[in-house]
Amino acid sequence: MDASIAETLARIEKTGNFIGGRFVAGAGEPCPVVYPATGEGAAVEAARCGYEIWRRTPPAERARILSATARLLRERLPQIARLETLDTGKPLQETLAVDVTSGADCLDYFAAQAATMTGEFVGFSGEEGDWGYTRREPLGVCAGIGAWNYPLQIACWKSAPALACGNAFIFKPAETTPLSALELARAFKDAGLPDGVFNILQGDGRIGAALVAHPDIAKVSLTGETATGVKILQGAAPSLKHVTLELGGKSPLIVFEDADIDSAVGGAMVANFYSTGQVCSNGTRVFVHDAVREAFIERLLARTHALKIGDPMDEATQIGPLVSAEHLEKVNRYIGIGRGEAKLLHGGGTPRVSGFEGGYWVEPTIFAATDDAIIAREEIFGPVLTLLGFSDEDDVTARANATGFGLSAGVYTRDLSRAHRMMARLQAGSCWINTYNITPVELPFGGYKRSGMGRENGRWAMDAYSQVKSVYVAMNAPQYPY
Repeated sequence: MDASIAETLARIEKTGNFIGGRFVAGAGEPCPVVYPATGEGAAVEAARCGYEIWRRTPPAERARILSATARLLRERLPQIARLETLDTGKPLQETLAVDVTSGADCLDYFAAQAATMTGEFVGFSGEEGDWGYTRREPLGVCAGIGAWNYPLQIACWKSAPALACGNAFIFKPAETTPLSALELARAFKDAGLPDGVFNILQGDGRIGAALVAHPDIAKVSLTGETATGVKILQGAAPSLKHVTLELGGKSPLIVFEDADIDSAVGGAMVANFYSTGQVCSNGTRVFVHDAVREAFIERLLARTHALKIGDPMDEATQIGPLVSAEHLEKVNRYIGIGRGEAKLLHGGGTPRVSGFEGGYWVEPTIFAATDDAIIAREEIFGPVLTLLGFSDEDDVTARANATGFGLSAGVYTRDLSRAHRMMARLQAGSCWINTYNITPVELPFGGYKRSGMGRENGRWAMDAYSQVKSVYVAMNAPQYPY
């Protein structure tokens, strides 16, 4: 193990939380990954104190600190990427290319938003008449509850817009992936963020529930399962907290007969096998036009067979293990269901990886199925691709939309009129034409239906972490009716 990573792990074992600008040990039971849970009270109090400083900090200074944090993340990329791989099992080629850099990009983007955040002037009646203006103000102390598939990226997606707007923030990482958020906290502190503005609480769902119930938390943002989102809404309702939910999906990827087949195969593989399939927006229902179905399957199987499964720390590795034994059990259960209701075209077993025999491995798996199959209806969150056929645009549109989810959708076609027509018809919040799972921070990300509410990223996230105050200015003595 890299010496710097070993040192980081040793430090985190003793100081798993970050409260009020200090790394501190928790007061609760140890989590399964030995990073202690703690009560939420100290973190909220620290955040309240930090908020009083941060909300008065000029936007340009907030921008400077966010940008400085982004620079530190990029400088520390090798170490943080390896830590992320160690925590999640994701291949190092992914964590080096995506996880840390996308978090840094997010911080840079919202630094620019902070520096340019303004209100509006509204005139009512001539140059000497009354007028009004708006102020965009922070909400207060906000909380984010992260998922385990993109720990650092999610921490940045939630904290960057919150801090840009002048809020203080408490982040609870997933208990299975607690490490990289602490490196984000370290970068914030080294960049000059005032103590208490960004805090980390480690722990399980009890910590999240306590944050949601706390009267001094103004907003909660969750990335997680739909069932958890329902609990968050229920917990937030008594105090009417602001809530953003980025939840699950069972997204369609539609390949028309005129598509670039090689590109569509690549998109389908990214939409199912990247991060070992542990991506909420994955296009796990791959609808392929009957006219190109055989050619598509032939190329898909050949390229899937060539994927390299192995040591996640080897930059040549393309497929790593799943995140935990519990999740492996879940994915294997769905593969077992698929064997009984669909045709297995590839995978479905446990690969033998020399030196990593105890890991949570599963082969990239491809089924040919029908729409009523369980594996075509329920979110698996693993490298399980379900192929479905179609021959008519109206039919495939109706079938693509016949789900309670609505996070993402993708279309491959050379007919741009059809592509844009499909974008209008598909019931999903994040869509792609001739590509898949590209999520630049400049565009909003979120879902329809049971895939969530609200949006992350883009200027839309600034709306989610601020409130607008309107001010009416009387220039002349009012004429009252009483």
